[in-house]
Formats: sequence, C-alpha cells, structure tokens
Amino acid sequence: FAGRLLSLKTLIAQGFNVNLLTTDRVSALHEACLGGHVACAKVLLENGAQVNAATIDGVTPLFNACCSGSAACVSMLLEFGAQAQLGSHLPSPIHEAAKRGHRECMETLLAHGVDVDQEDPQHGSPLYMACTYQRTECVKKLLELGANVNVGKRLDTPLHAAARKSSVEIVILLIDYGADPKCRNADLKCALDLATPHSKVEQALLLREGPASLAQLCRLCIRRRLGRSCLCSVPKLHLPEPLQNFLLHR
Repeated sequence: FAGRLLSLKTLIAQGFNVNLLTTDRVSALHEACLGGHVACAKVLLENGAQVNAATIDGVTPLFNACCSGSAACVSMLLEFGAQAQLGSHLPSPIHEAAKRGHRECMETLLAHGVDVDQEDPQHGSPLYMACTYQRTECVKKLLELGANVNVGKRLDTPLHAAARKSSVEIVILLIDYGADPKCRNADLKCALDLATPHSKVEQALLLREGPASLAQLCRLCIRRRLGRSCLCSVPKLHLPEPLQNFLLHR
C-alpha cells in the first residue's frame, strides 16, 4: 500500500507468499491497487498474485484500482486476466469509476467489453451513478459511447438524478442526448417535479418541455440508427464537418 517497491521485492525474494491474506481476505495486490502503485502490482502479478481474488465483501483488485483512479493499474490487471464484467452480486468496478469521476478507468473497462448500461441492483446504471455524483465528464463520455440515456435505477432515470442534484449542465446534456423529461419514477414524479423551484434546472426543463426541434429529432434518429458505433461511423458519412460535429455533440 505504501508503494515501497524495493522492500516488496526483498520480501518476495525471501520467500513471502504473495497471496497471503488478512482475516478479511485482503491481499497485497488489493493494497497495491488501492494505493495506485502500478510497479508493486506488476511485481506481485508476475510472482503469481491472484488477479481476481475477492475480499469477504467481494471487492477485487480491479475494483480497488478504479477506486484509486489508476488507469494504469486497471489496464495492467485486465492484461493479466482480471474479469472486467463481474456478477451482479459483487461490487462493480465501472460503477465505482463513474462514482469517483475516474473517466480513464471507466473508458478502459468499456474498451474491454463491459456493458455501458450494466445495471447494478443498488446503484443502477453507470450513467445514473455519474449523474447522482455529478461527474460531468463521465456523463459526457458514457453518452458519447452510446449509454441509454433513459436507463437509470429501476424507474428513476438519469434525468431524475440530475434534477434532484440541481446539475443544470448534466440536465442539458441528457436532454440533448434524448432523455425523456416526461418519464415518471416510482413516486410518479417527472424530472421537473424534482427540480428546485425557480432554479436554473427548472428553467432548463421548462425550456425543453415542448417538442424538440427538427434538427434535434434528426440527430437523435441518425444516432439511434448508427447505434453505439456512431463515433466511428459518423466520419464515414461524408458530411460537412459542422454536421459531423453536430451529430457527435462536439
């Protein structure tokens, strides 16, 4: 955890077991990743540390790497066979990355096949998590990569979460990507019902209460048709650069 690489190498050379566990089943690899120490984690893995070892709470080294925000640790763990997509009963690395605003960790996981709409029973989708903790850059990236803008936590959508947190920038982002302001949660409330009266969020939602513009409807239709490959597909459409930028929300 302290990142003392020379001491770690000395202990391993003296025969210490790299998979030694605490009573809570925390390994040295867990600690190295939680501290964001890539060199220590690499030495442990090269000497047989179990990459998918889980604590009694189901926490893996990959989860800890997302917790610390070390994209280098995340990438290396995946190279050594860490499971990017875990069972629904285990703490989710991508949700932890979204919660803490660690965008690079999140992108690395998505590049290794994690479902951008992976739902966690406790936290909802990664987009919902990012909205709940007001991580604007993560919200942008998830939307760019094709996250379903209306998938949240059961009936509560990302727009509900953003309105509840008074995040006007995120509210506008979600609506631009096609969020439905009329969706109602389990309490039968829409996003406008959750906005603070006379706030910028309320104003933003009221301004977008009417029908969308033809330009916006066209953008949403094209993006839906292209699907999650839109970032790669839009440049192949041979459109003028301003139109490409519009479709890509640049």
